[in-house]
Amino acid sequence: MKPTVLPRNPHFSSGPCAKRPGWSLDALSGAVLGRSHRSKPGKARLQEVIERSRKILGIPADYRIAVVAGSDTGAVEMALWSLLGARGVDLLAWETFGLTWVGDVVSQLKLKDVRTFSTPFGRLPDLAQADFARDVVFTWNGTTSGVRVPDGAWIPQAREGLTICDATSAAFAMELPWDKLDVVTWSWQKVLGGEAAHGMLVLSPRAVQRLETYTPSWPLPKLFRLTKGGRIVEGIFQGETINTPSMLCVEDAVDGLDWAESIGGLPALIARSEANLQVLEAWQARTPWIRFLAEDDATRSCTSVCFAFCAPWILALAEAAQQDFQKKFVALLEAERAGLDLGAYRDAPAGLRIWCGATVETADVQALLPWLDWAYAQLAPAA
Repeated sequence: MKPTVLPRNPHFSSGPCAKRPGWSLDALSGAVLGRSHRSKPGKARLQEVIERSRKILGIPADYRIAVVAGSDTGAVEMALWSLLGARGVDLLAWETFGLTWVGDVVSQLKLKDVRTFSTPFGRLPDLAQADFARDVVFTWNGTTSGVRVPDGAWIPQAREGLTICDATSAAFAMELPWDKLDVVTWSWQKVLGGEAAHGMLVLSPRAVQRLETYTPSWPLPKLFRLTKGGRIVEGIFQGETINTPSMLCVEDAVDGLDWAESIGGLPALIARSEANLQVLEAWQARTPWIRFLAEDDATRSCTSVCFAFCAPWILALAEAAQQDFQKKFVALLEAERAGLDLGAYRDAPAGLRIWCGATVETADVQALLPWLDWAYAQLAPAA
C-alpha cells in the first residue's frame, strides 16, 4: 500500500546536503554584507570559521587551516599542485573523486614516479600497498561508492612522505587521526549542510615544511599560491582569503558550527550519522532487492550510504535499462516529495545513494523506508 507518512525533510542529496534541523534564512541575518572580506568584521567572521572548526574537529594547534576557493575540489587541487613532485606518489582510488585525483596527477601534472592502486566501486584497494616513504593521496570516505577507510591504523606515525586526504564527506561525521594526516580537505556543503563554493584546507607542520623547501617545476595560478619568497603566507590561514568569498556562505558556515556545538560537538555529530546508517542496515537486511555497494561492513560509509539494485530481474537488464529503472524509481519518490536526489552517482552501478550525515534526522530516514518499498513495488514486474 502507498505510505501515508512523509519525511518532514525529504532532502537526501549527497551534496549540497540537507540543512541542519530548524534552519531558515533568518540564520543568515548577521552576515557581513556590503563590506570588504578584509574589513575587521569580515576577517573576524572568516577566522571564526577557522578556529571553531579547529575546536570541534580537534585539529592540533600547530596545524594551519584556510578557507579556499572552489569547494573541496579547489582545496584538493591546491594541495596536489603545490605539494606534489618532491618525491614519488602513491594514489589510492576506489570511486569517482579518487579517480579524478589520479587523472590530475597522471594526466595534468604528468608526474613520472606514480603508482596507482584502484578498485571497482564497493571495495577498498589493499591499503598495505601504500609506501609512506612516498606521498600518499586518498579519500577518507568515497562519496560516490559509500566505502570509507575503517580507521587510520594503516598509516604509520613515522613517515617520510605526506598523507593528502580528501575528507569532504567524512569531516564532522567520522574520527580523523590528525597526527597521521598532513593535508586534509572538506567543503561546507557536506556534513554540516552549508552552502557551496568554498573549501577548507588543513596543513600539518610537515606539509608547511614541504611548501617552504620545495618549488614545483610548473607555474601555479594565483588561487593555488600558498607561499611567497619561500615562506608560507600566514595571512591565508588567518582569514585573509586569496580571493573574495561569499560572506553569506561564511555566515551559513558559522550557523552550522553553532548548531554542531549546541548538540554536543563531534561525538554527537558522529552518533547522528551512525544512527541513520543503522536504520538503513536494518532495512537492507530484510529487503531482498537491494544490497549495500560496500562489500565489507567495516568499510561502509555512515554519510553517503550507497546501494545497488540486486533483484535478478534487474540484473538481467542491459546497463542502460538498469539506469532507466533507477531514473523511474527516483522520479516516483520525487513526485511524492518522499525523497529527493537519492539516485546513485552517475558512474556507480544502478541503485540509490542516501545521504545520512548529521543534519539528517533519523525519523526522516525511517519515514523514507516505506516509500522505497512502495516505489519498488510500483516498478517491479507482477509475480
